Amino acid sequence: MFQILLVIIYMAFISLGLPDTLLGATWPSMYRQFDVPVSYAGIVSMIIALGTVVSSLQSDRLTKKFGTGKVTAFSVAITAAALFGFSVSNSFIMVCLWGIPYGLGAGSVDASLNNYVALHYESRHMSWLHCMWGVGASVGPVIMGYVLSGGRNWTNGYRVISLLQIVLTVILFVSLPLWKKVPVKAGENGEEVPAKPLSLLEVLRITGSKEIMLCFFCYCAIEATTGLWAGSYLNLHKGVPAETVAGFASLFYIGITAGRAISGFVTMKLNDAQMVRLGEGIVAVGILALMLPLGQIVSLAGFMIIGLGCAPIYPCVIHSTPDHFGAERSQAIIGVQMASAYVGTLAIPPVFGLIAQNINVSLLPVFLVIFLVIMVTMHEKLEKVTAK
Repeated sequence: MFQILLVIIYMAFISLGLPDTLLGATWPSMYRQFDVPVSYAGIVSMIIALGTVVSSLQSDRLTKKFGTGKVTAFSVAITAAALFGFSVSNSFIMVCLWGIPYGLGAGSVDASLNNYVALHYESRHMSWLHCMWGVGASVGPVIMGYVLSGGRNWTNGYRVISLLQIVLTVILFVSLPLWKKVPVKAGENGEEVPAKPLSLLEVLRITGSKEIMLCFFCYCAIEATTGLWAGSYLNLHKGVPAETVAGFASLFYIGITAGRAISGFVTMKLNDAQMVRLGEGIVAVGILALMLPLGQIVSLAGFMIIGLGCAPIYPCVIHSTPDHFGAERSQAIIGVQMASAYVGTLAIPPVFGLIAQNINVSLLPVFLVIFLVIMVTMHEKLEKVTAK
């Protein structure tokens, strides 16, 4: 039962990643069909992100009331319905409206499953869980590309993804009895989770909560900014041809996905804090590679190294949350962490966009170093103030 449920959880995270990169892959077709400016993709992205922030903050309340299994099943069902809504949308307004339930469903799945795996499984399972997200994020555009290359409309691609989500929804509802049979992982103290959920203000009063929020905010600022601006940095500052940039644009995400697969094995030797420090060190090496005047190949490798460094940080910080704050408060803390992550993803890349436009895109490594230093500082402070 333990392993069967883990497979189902992995499937849920693949499905979480499937639609996450679809908007970027589909937008060149969508905005022309809707006759709106290309910049309107940011509006849709912001609506989805705001939905994920709201649902992440509510994850503690929902999970304590209904349980992780039901929250996950209903959230995936909502996401499936929203994706089907995208597939029948004939206007930009409809896409925006369907973005609301999509964001709400995705945020609940993310926060609830992360906490469940942190409580019931080992660190390696958390790393592989987030590797599964990378698999989904990579496969989504492939499905859409296949649909578009066959001469069909982008709506058909969303319909295919929604059907996959519907199948997963059925599996999740059938598997509901399994969620109560998984033993708590070794080392937990057997505390009972209180019925009363914690408010945001109550979470903020917990020792270490602000540090872990800032740590997560900075991590996602680094990941999202690197993912969005790597191509422009290589092209405008390093002189890498646009066609080469397009071909290597996925190196950063390949680094993250491959790194998380490898991290699952490394966690058998290192604990979560050591994994986070290892990741931070590798990110620093990748940023240094960007700064050194060693040519285009080294710069291309630098972004992949940054991806490898990012790989263990996100899952290991989440997995360590019950150890830092206790099982009874971990869902509330993880929900706030997820909200902080989405805010970092939403707010910081546009800030660097202003810097690139008004000063110089060459400042990307310096920008990343600032957030890396803050993240390292907050993580070390977290380890200190929550030490038992």
